[in-house]
Amino acid sequence: MADTVHTLADRLHELLVRLLTEGPAWVGTGGVHDVVARAGALGPDGAWLVAAGQATLGELACVQGRTDQAIAHFEAAVAAGFNDCVALHSAALRPLHHDPRFQALYGRMRVTQADLDEFFWLHREMHTMAREARNAAVDNLGRLDNGVSLLPGAPMPTRAPNTPGVLGARIDLAAVQTALRQAAVRADLRRSAGNTSLDLIDGSWDEDRARRDAWYADDLDDRRARAAEARAFVERPGAGTVLAPCPPLGSIAYPA
Repeated sequence: MADTVHTLADRLHELLVRLLTEGPAWVGTGGVHDVVARAGALGPDGAWLVAAGQATLGELACVQGRTDQAIAHFEAAVAAGFNDCVALHSAALRPLHHDPRFQALYGRMRVTQADLDEFFWLHREMHTMAREARNAAVDNLGRLDNGVSLLPGAPMPTRAPNTPGVLGARIDLAAVQTALRQAAVRADLRRSAGNTSLDLIDGSWDEDRARRDAWYADDLDDRRARAAEARAFVERPGAGTVLAPCPPLGSIAYPA
């Protein structure tokens, strides 16, 4: 089957989910390198996937203390269109800020105000989803029902971005959403299995309480779904669409 932008985007999403859930030590970077190579063969249409993959490799190298390799990957990412200046202010990448090579590649990036607004929203939503996952885990402690709660996320923006780098950041958010949902489902299934086992062992399952727990969980799910919908990205009227230099390196407070 021939590669397409769609199939390679799906593959990158799958790899990012695995990196988040299993860790780079188990997953490795071979799959991301493969996506970068195959996306490069698609020409200009695949450039944003090359940028997204190279940025992923750059972050992994930075976290592992391989500064030269990290900067080489980010050089390639910027050359392919990467411009997520918000991501470059995350705690994981701040060690690169004092390197002149990183400063130079950062200075080459351009972004529109409309895209910058979305970058901030995308990264803020990643943190919001993580917080919602933690809250849901606490809410589910002690539940006696066997239901599985979903973890709703805000809908992905559908605006046409001014720069292709936004597409890579959307994949990052989608991967975070998927990884957190998978973890939540696994935790619920373990809880459900534990409740079933206890009932089989000593018959202590409380059916009335289980019904109440299920009702309460459904109510929380509805509230979370409405809250997620309310967080949907809304483009600011009049947000600029002209390319301009990114905010100065070190001037962005990473969303938390």
